[in-house]
Amino acid sequence: MGSDNPLNVPEIDLSYLKPATPEWDSARSQLWKAVEEYGCFRAVFKEIPQELPNAILSELKVLFDLPLETKMLNNEISELAYGGYIGKSPFGPLYESIGFDDPLRFEKVEKLINALLPSGRPVFCKNLHELTKLMSELEKIIVRMIMESLGVEKHLEEHLNSVFYAVRVQKYEVPETGETEVGLNIHKDQDVMTILYQNQVEGLEVETRDGKWVNAKPTLDNFTVVIGESLHAWTNGRAYSPYHRVTMKGNTVRYSIGLFTAFKEGYIVKAPEKLVDEEHPLLYKPFDHFEYLKLVQRDAKENYETTLKPYVPLTAYFGVDV
Repeated sequence: MGSDNPLNVPEIDLSYLKPATPEWDSARSQLWKAVEEYGCFRAVFKEIPQELPNAILSELKVLFDLPLETKMLNNEISELAYGGYIGKSPFGPLYESIGFDDPLRFEKVEKLINALLPSGRPVFCKNLHELTKLMSELEKIIVRMIMESLGVEKHLEEHLNSVFYAVRVQKYEVPETGETEVGLNIHKDQDVMTILYQNQVEGLEVETRDGKWVNAKPTLDNFTVVIGESLHAWTNGRAYSPYHRVTMKGNTVRYSIGLFTAFKEGYIVKAPEKLVDEEHPLLYKPFDHFEYLKLVQRDAKENYETTLKPYVPLTAYFGVDV
């Protein structure tokens, strides 16, 4: 599992596409191959001007330089499991992040920033709100292509009505001499999908379905897409959810903005009947995504913070063979 593999995850241009065109079909074919084999790819999406995420990244040092007690105020505002502020831990020795619940609502973004920064940051709030809207449009394109690839596009409207979005801004410190290079340990995301925009600092690595570790190198026009366990379960294992980690080797702080898509409270994640047959038996019992997150949060210290072994809560809690 060495981290020096020079390979990169695939890049797919999803800019200005219209469904039912040859360009759409070509991009969809590339996307599905990447989702099957890597569970991760780099999306070019020119509908989002580069200056928008870069303007947000330029503000993050101010946020993360706040006193710990100030950043912890986010935990009083957030209503989500794994929302709010996350600080350094044995699982993420160099990692901390600040979450924004429901960032499609401008007033929610503004409420958090005004709580952290007395002077507020109206331009930052506007930019984060606008970026969330545009990244959610990219997510919808990706989900539509996945469903079309599987022949279950009739479920698209149900999906759009059953998900919500959260944003996390994230920081990975440069390790001191002799310190661990582990920014964030090996894990899988429990959400539907994660879309990241990163400053130009490498570190993210993913394990392909055939067990090879590859880099997900950022470039200025790329958004990195990682498939979560909930979409893996919904597709009955067709969409691959990769182990991934962050390893810090350089001398520059790594910042990223992540859009996390998850199913709403009460939604039961269940594979469509069309995706279950003799060749593809059911892999996971139906589950409530919110209840799943509560279970993961409850057992996080035991399963994440006290061990370096890869842990897959989806299989542990809802695997059919368990």
